[in-house]
Amino acid sequence: MSPDTPVPRSGGAPALAARGAPDTGARGTLDLDKLFAARLHAARVRPYLATALFALHVVESRRVPTMAVDRHWRCYVSPGFVDRTPVEELAGAWVHEVSHLLRDHHGRGDRVARERGLTGPGERLRMNIAADWEINDDVFGEGLVRPEGAVEPGDLGLPEGELMEDYLRMFSLGPRTDALAWLDCGSGADGMEREWELGPDGAHGLSAQERDAVRFRVAQGITGRPGNAPKGWRRWAEEAFHPPQPWRELLGAAVRSAASGSGTGEDYTYGRPSRRSAGVPGAVLPRLRRRPPRVSVVIDTSGSVSDTELGSALLEVAAITRAVGGRRDLISVVACDAAAQVVHPLCRAEGIPLVGGGGTDLRAGFAGALGRRPRPDVIVVLTDGQTPWPSTRPPCRTVVGLFPRQYTPSWNEDDPDYVPDSPPEWARTVVIGTTPAAR
Repeated sequence: MSPDTPVPRSGGAPALAARGAPDTGARGTLDLDKLFAARLHAARVRPYLATALFALHVVESRRVPTMAVDRHWRCYVSPGFVDRTPVEELAGAWVHEVSHLLRDHHGRGDRVARERGLTGPGERLRMNIAADWEINDDVFGEGLVRPEGAVEPGDLGLPEGELMEDYLRMFSLGPRTDALAWLDCGSGADGMEREWELGPDGAHGLSAQERDAVRFRVAQGITGRPGNAPKGWRRWAEEAFHPPQPWRELLGAAVRSAASGSGTGEDYTYGRPSRRSAGVPGAVLPRLRRRPPRVSVVIDTSGSVSDTELGSALLEVAAITRAVGGRRDLISVVACDAAAQVVHPLCRAEGIPLVGGGGTDLRAGFAGALGRRPRPDVIVVLTDGQTPWPSTRPPCRTVVGLFPRQYTPSWNEDDPDYVPDSPPEWARTVVIGTTPAAR
């Protein structure tokens, strides 16, 4: 079997960043028995990932340091890496690589690159490192051995439990990361195609529909046996079953306004040089990087909102954060029933205290959001709609996300004829869990 030869469909495998270098010498063929035994072990200790593990198609390659995946769910495997790695560690490598694909690191990497103006292989290496850190903090243990050389955020003194987008803000390439220059988990980890990948037209890639089906089956396996999966995987599964609204589209006007307004730049970057450089021969001038919009999220915590809906609200907050490029410092949250609680800067969505339980008057929530300095560019309200609304339009854009309701004459025991007012015309309204439609 020659390098970069597809393995018959019965195989599949990804792997983790373990220290190594591409195989360049004449070595034996890929040990499929050992590789597939490791995959079987991974499926036994992480049964909810079995569908994804067996969906990967193996391609033997001596051009990858260890194992790598492309965004089309092919796994490129170094024969030398398989030879020198114990089965238990190979199982960890399988789970690590399939985690890149399930968590959509390739799509997220592309979005981050566009939003932050990150270009070149150096920035993609940073994404690969950050994506590995996101995975490695909770994927091992409980029967899954951490592969030798697995990178961890603690190696650079960074906290665990963050997302790839957050880690990208915390470090840059330098002497402390020189030892990671060999790292290459493929386009499945950062979105950038490699020359050794088979590409979209190559054999044995999964279609978009097939990839969605795999993710759905994995999410189904996690939610079907809650408690067997780490907290991060449970959150991922909830999003897979209840996809948040496309907030980048919903906040699109505010995003474009904040990103294109004259004089609204926040910082300078050399990632994309300024066009003024053409007028200064021999000099490279930085470009002014624009600030995404500040968003204040008002969450209805009244007694008529269920715990499940509050959990859905937190998923929406996480999606809003991604829509503004992962900038948690630009997001604030106001929990409100009949009175607004403290305005919380966003640290982690699951850590927001959603206190309340009384009646509803979101006018207090609007006042709390607008009282924050600097004032938000957008207010997002997540509610069941049983509330009075401000009589005047706020001085910023407003999006209302309604929890689904079927209002009937008996809906309110105190007033059988009560039907809540619809959100005002100046707000864009969507129903959580459905396709957004402009008002």
